[in-house]
Amino acid sequence: MTALIRLRLAAFLRTGRALAPLLTVLVVLGIIYGGGEAQAAEAYGFSAAVLFPVVAWQTQILFNVEPDTQRQLSTVAVRGLGREVAAGLLTALVPALALVALALALPWPLGGITGPERGDDPSLAAGVVAGVWAHLLLVPPAVLLGALASRAVVGNAARGLAVLVGCTVVAFVVGTKDSPVPWLAPPLLPTARATVDGLSVGPLALQTAVAAGWAVVALAGYVALRRRNT
Repeated sequence: MTALIRLRLAAFLRTGRALAPLLTVLVVLGIIYGGGEAQAAEAYGFSAAVLFPVVAWQTQILFNVEPDTQRQLSTVAVRGLGREVAAGLLTALVPALALVALALALPWPLGGITGPERGDDPSLAAGVVAGVWAHLLLVPPAVLLGALASRAVVGNAARGLAVLVGCTVVAFVVGTKDSPVPWLAPPLLPTARATVDGLSVGPLALQTAVAAGWAVVALAGYVALRRRNT
């Protein structure tokens, strides 16, 4: 399984397909942080929400690099669909965490982070920790959305794009404060709002539960669809 992960990462990097998500993150976050300073908790919460569709898109690209026949051979080589699925998701986590590291580091040289300005503002350290949590929290749902939008599940690029864009739009819409069903999608905006107060245990725990529940359902759906299409 380790060899399969290395093979997929090598294909993703050597074909140059990793450049598009990377450049997107650099441009979008460069524009955001170039506009002025913000406190760490607020800046990182917004950054995590913006990074979500990019990680999902990157995962879809990575999964689609592998031809269908090679994917079938990979399933045989690792002795089962479950191991092949696990290898694919673990492979997608590597570039996803690389984008997270870039998103966390980028605001500092750009001067996009400032310390607390009022007495009730969270400390810089608390804001950074909450921001790291927000980014890591949204990685599994983003990776699974990209997997659900991959060719192995939906069959072609047009349907994959529809799944990717549609689910992202729904996630932002149901994340508004007045939404009656905020649990219907990954908590992008709720997570961004939860980080504003820094390490506030209640909101952070709630969004962690929502993201974990969505990820479990998405994983079950992905495995079921892969078995149906095999």
